Amino acid sequence: MEAAPDIEIFSRAATENRVILSADTDFATLLALREETKPSVILLRCGPKRPALQVQLLLANLPAIEELAEKGSIIVIEETRIRVRSLPIGDKE
Repeated sequence: MEAAPDIEIFSRAATENRVILSADTDFATLLALREETKPSVILLRCGPKRPALQVQLLLANLPAIEELAEKGSIIVIEETRIRVRSLPIGDKE
């Protein structure tokens, strides 16, 4: 799915109850605009893309974020902190 359009990635992840893992902030923005509760997005924001550090941060924080990802969230993992926004973002009025 590496070359798939974002909308296709969203649809498949939602249908298969998966979580999107990316360093691309566009996914979180698109998810917020869609006002949906699934799929969750985990953003890895640890400076230059260093796969070894990204894996280390993800594995170290996975127990703390697993339930949040299952409920529907945008989770931003940085080297020194984690930020979480529950979905959907925005009012549905």
